[in-house]
Amino acid sequence: MSAMELLNEVPGFSLHTAEVDYDDDADEGQGKKSKKKSGGFQAMGLSAPMLKSILKLGYKVPTPIQRKTIPLIMDGRDVVAMAKTGSGKTGCFLIPLFEKLRHRVAKAGGGARALILSPTRELAIQTFKFIKQLGRFMDLKTILVLGGDSMDAQFAAVHTLPDIIVATPGRFLHLCVEMDLKLHSVEYCVLDEADRLFEMGFGEQLTETLQRLPESRQMVLFSATLPKLMVDFATAGLLQPVLVRLDVESKIPETLDLKYVYCRPAERYAALLVLLRETIPATAQTVIFAGTQHHVELISMMLTKAGIANSHVYSSLDASARKINTAKFTMHKVNVLVVTDIAARGLDIPTLDYVVNVHFPGKPKLFIHRVGRCARAGRSGTAYSIFSNDDIAHMIDLHMFLNRPLDVTNRSTIGIPPPEILETEHQLVQEYVRHIDVATAYRVSNNAYKQYIATRPAASASSNKRAKEFKLDQLAVLDDFERDLPTVEGKGKKGKKVKKAAKEQPATVPRPNPATSTEADAFRNDFLSRMKNYRPSTTIFELNPRSNARELVAMTEKRQKDGQKIEKHKRRLTEQELTENEPGTSGGGSAKRSRMKATAATATAVGSRRDEEHFIAYQPKDAIEEDGYAIDNFSRQANSAELSVVGDTAEGQRMHRQLQKWDRKKKKMVNVKNPKAGKIRTEHGVWIAASYKTGRYDKWKERTKVDERLAQAQQHDSDSDGEQGAGQSMLQKQYPHTHWGRHNAKAELRKLRDTDLKTPEQIAKKRLEKETKVAREKAARLRNVQRKKRAMARRKSKGKK
Repeated sequence: MSAMELLNEVPGFSLHTAEVDYDDDADEGQGKKSKKKSGGFQAMGLSAPMLKSILKLGYKVPTPIQRKTIPLIMDGRDVVAMAKTGSGKTGCFLIPLFEKLRHRVAKAGGGARALILSPTRELAIQTFKFIKQLGRFMDLKTILVLGGDSMDAQFAAVHTLPDIIVATPGRFLHLCVEMDLKLHSVEYCVLDEADRLFEMGFGEQLTETLQRLPESRQMVLFSATLPKLMVDFATAGLLQPVLVRLDVESKIPETLDLKYVYCRPAERYAALLVLLRETIPATAQTVIFAGTQHHVELISMMLTKAGIANSHVYSSLDASARKINTAKFTMHKVNVLVVTDIAARGLDIPTLDYVVNVHFPGKPKLFIHRVGRCARAGRSGTAYSIFSNDDIAHMIDLHMFLNRPLDVTNRSTIGIPPPEILETEHQLVQEYVRHIDVATAYRVSNNAYKQYIATRPAASASSNKRAKEFKLDQLAVLDDFERDLPTVEGKGKKGKKVKKAAKEQPATVPRPNPATSTEADAFRNDFLSRMKNYRPSTTIFELNPRSNARELVAMTEKRQKDGQKIEKHKRRLTEQELTENEPGTSGGGSAKRSRMKATAATATAVGSRRDEEHFIAYQPKDAIEEDGYAIDNFSRQANSAELSVVGDTAEGQRMHRQLQKWDRKKKKMVNVKNPKAGKIRTEHGVWIAASYKTGRYDKWKERTKVDERLAQAQQHDSDSDGEQGAGQSMLQKQYPHTHWGRHNAKAELRKLRDTDLKTPEQIAKKRLEKETKVAREKAARLRNVQRKKRAMARRKSKGKK
């Protein structure tokens, strides 16, 4: 069967019937636009092994960002791509990577041909796994270089001459410095989540690493936002890059529902327990975001006390513990994962159903990345955000960023938990806090919350002003608390099981009747509003029983004097309230419109009096026309998409102030040299020079005798066959791709570590260990023989009976 017939048999990939349009710009000069054939991956000119891998994984139609970027990357262009989280960005740079490399090339003196840098360990591991899946039919060697892992194993892995290196920037630069890697063979370099790389302070590592790359390499940057540092980096390090902006307007998937739950700051954890017990099914995959690692530990302890199985992950957690806890969640051993913002990117769980923000994020883009973990690959999901008085301004900022209305009377979107259930859970939380282990974590988390609020970016001035007018008394119970537990998406038996489990979940508190709760909410809101609006008719000075008291006489005279002003002010407030409550107006819209009209009329009158002959405008008359004819280069596009994230914490702002000093001659603040320029932060938090070398690689080479073995292999291969590369044959034999082959290779390396001369004590200890092992094995064999004899005797006795 020919390749064309094979492709035509694939469902949904007919080369003659499918249609796709790679260009978003309509051709207005022509009448009818010609239709382009094939909307699948076949139209991209991929090789047969690559297409086979894509189809085996179940991908049929490329996503919009893949349609736009893959042809550009395959043409050899440098690309800076922006797209929302979960839009298939990993496939955008991996498919061209495999097409560019094609086959394995492991020659002596060579090196990696592709480099992928990721900001976190989890994202790097996720990319490494996807490379293994997508490149199953490609003969390419891939290694993973992560901080916190053994450097000896990474030295050995680099000696296998891999084709692709997936790494975190800090450890990879350390490896380059120790091994003096030139990286002259790298053809393709990818910076995944590039904005996160710069936010985490990897700018110096990236600059040092890219200086080692050849000038002819192809650079690809994928990001959700475009900070200023990244714009400067791309302008200086990329060759005529193409900026691709796709899906940036929608920001949040349409299938994701956003819900907001209000509570007092002290009831935040109680509201979380109400959500997990009353609204979110026990079988649903849920990720809970907390502000700091101290809150992560506290929430994990409280959920364990409440009988909710969970795992937790944060940045300073041990690498092995992070891996184990994440695996528990992904393998459905637990259904709740408590994390900090380290998992806002790089956590790809296709079946994730719910996201809960216990602490409201300080920036809208961080909120996007948090809730972006949910509703991926076309699935639906829900994101709950718990907020209190400190978070109202940030919530208003978020809605202004998303361009969505914020209606406090909409019970399907914003509301409060049922007061009875919330009070019960709050009492349970107070009992949990009395335990000695939870009490310490609770005290530490309270101090951490104060620091979190102090370092969180402040909301805009307009949002703070609107937050003062936010009507909390109009909030009612959220609709999600008054309906049955939702079922997790599924088909067939699996969906029925989930639904059954949700029904069988025991409720700790009886669910109130919706009608009764509505009446109780109305009574409570009315009572609170009357308390809020209550104003006593007399002051404390007028409570004196004596009629001739000095205070009473003074207040009586003041009332007679200011009575008319008070009445006038009350009338004005009443009129303003009536104007706000009129239909078709919001927040005094008619008054604002009238003021705006008056201002516009005044401006028109002033403009008509100006002298047109001698008037100099800020812009030339043909500025708009010239702007339309201007060349649309990367710098020009990036200026419109730029988002600065520098100094978004207290430490960053403090550092910015320290980098300026007062110049007496110039009479102004001038910049000074950054003391941390050219330095990097190690895994232990110590700042060292980027070119600092510890000599660990030289010790490893001396211990493993790798140079001597390489020279012997070269001599042997030159004697046997001069055409074959020496290093290739040795390394391919030594580091096979099978599981047991790798196990045996590691065992050989362990044997090589013991080649040094030993002292008599070491020799005696080794012999004793060997004798003990032999004796233990002999005793085990004897026990097995005796057990078998007893079993045979029992069978014979049963047979005689």
